[in-house]
Amino acid sequence: MTTRAYRALVAAAVLVLGVGCGSSSDAEDLEASASGADLDCQEGAEPLTQEMSSGSVWSMCFSVDAKSGAVLSDIHFTPADREPILLIREMALAQMEVPYDDGERLTADITQAGFGGTRMHSLSEAECAGERFGIEVPNIGDGSTFGDTPEREVLCSEIIDSGLAYRSFSDGTLTADRGNTWTLSTISKVGWYEYIAEYNFGSDGSIRPALGATGDLSPVDYTDEEHGWPIGDEEADYAANHAHNVVWRIHWGIGGADQPQEVEQFDAEPTGEMGSEAPVLDGSLASVDEPSTHQTQERRWWRVVAPESLNANGHPMSYEINLGQTDSFTYVHDEENHGADSGYDIAFTNYDECQIFATENRGGCGSGVIDYVEDSAGEELEDPVSWVAVGYHHVPRDEDQSPMEVHWQTFDMMPRDLTSTRADVPGGREDIDGQPEDSEFVEEIEDMEEMEDGGHSH
Repeated sequence: MTTRAYRALVAAAVLVLGVGCGSSSDAEDLEASASGADLDCQEGAEPLTQEMSSGSVWSMCFSVDAKSGAVLSDIHFTPADREPILLIREMALAQMEVPYDDGERLTADITQAGFGGTRMHSLSEAECAGERFGIEVPNIGDGSTFGDTPEREVLCSEIIDSGLAYRSFSDGTLTADRGNTWTLSTISKVGWYEYIAEYNFGSDGSIRPALGATGDLSPVDYTDEEHGWPIGDEEADYAANHAHNVVWRIHWGIGGADQPQEVEQFDAEPTGEMGSEAPVLDGSLASVDEPSTHQTQERRWWRVVAPESLNANGHPMSYEINLGQTDSFTYVHDEENHGADSGYDIAFTNYDECQIFATENRGGCGSGVIDYVEDSAGEELEDPVSWVAVGYHHVPRDEDQSPMEVHWQTFDMMPRDLTSTRADVPGGREDIDGQPEDSEFVEEIEDMEEMEDGGHSH
């Protein structure tokens, strides 16, 4: 058994020995016996710690907000055999707008309804195959003035096999292992829809926020063939097409809350020139110096970087934000106030405790992201918050009845130079850091290249 496989077995044993699969737990049960970050969670938040198959550890605080729902804060990653690294100071949903294509309905499900309180449902074994975690969830507001604040099992913690993590066959030796993902999720019911707010933390340090939608199609939103899809007999019962436009708010703090943070945009553009075998592309990083909005395009991603927090190679630690494929959108609220071209795929602003929601924000600091950017024009971007917009245009189908299969919208955040090598270096690869020289590994690659007629080596 490999070291990594043994660690995975130990981590699984910790979860099983806590309270058993599908059963409830308290804060102490959920904390695995791993050396993660020393957390000091704010009042109302609970610490969560989980060792991964790689030997790395995730640590963070969990709380429930009446509007945003699940809130994760003080998110630390401890790479195997290294010290904990603060990554994110707070992460939560900032808005979900649902406009219907026929123009007859528009909802802002975070600010108008909210994902917390009574709309956040208690979980059973059917929804959660891992551990169910209890926390106090106020029925009204924050529970300080009105209503009860019962403790309910609303958080699901699951360890999921994420498949093959790496494979390399060299010098007659196979080096391979599997990875896993720690998934934290809650379920909130708003109207006829039921939403799964999910955060996935990989054994490689990756983070994938996701929102899943299930439940039932609205029984009152039926329209014509230009704005819907027939789901009844023959050409009848056109369920209205609609969008789920979601923004996540992420307040960064890579390397420590007191460490400076910067933002950069990477682009790789074709030059029109040909090399000996392939087109030439020029890659470049551009600094995002002030609060601004941005659109995605091919070969484009962004990174938040801590210029003074260096890995063992002397490279600044950073996290890459990659949107992949998404339906771009403009919030109706923004279009009404700022014009039809005011959409964005990602925006960056400086942290302001008043700026919580992407639209319909209150408190005198602007009603949404476009206001935040406009009001801080020319200001240096030094304490970045990323607002990541991911759209999903839902055209109903017969199979959506009933209930709907879960459909997801998501994006990825990957460590970029957080460590000088991978978080878990397998035996025999400890000395490979930079371009290998004079090793059996290099000799084997050169032999393979000489044997290949088409030159298709990588």
